[in-house]
Amino acid sequence: MNQDESFVTNVVKLLKEERKRQGLSYEKLAEKTGIHRTTISLIERGKQNPTLSICKRLADGLDMRLSDLIAKCE
Repeated sequence: MNQDESFVTNVVKLLKEERKRQGLSYEKLAEKTGIHRTTISLIERGKQNPTLSICKRLADGLDMRLSDLIAKCE
């Protein structure tokens, strides 16, 4: 795994942890973000890489600032 892949993996890991901490299902997060639940699942399982736009929408749906999330992964 290269450095870029590791960074994305860490961002996704934090998003997943926050989703679970808030007790949100894929369906509930999908409703909040407009991102299909299957896409969220694929991202969390590492089968699909999220775009920056998708990361922003997920962070917003979890009431997080994307900049804070990125800072935690640097």
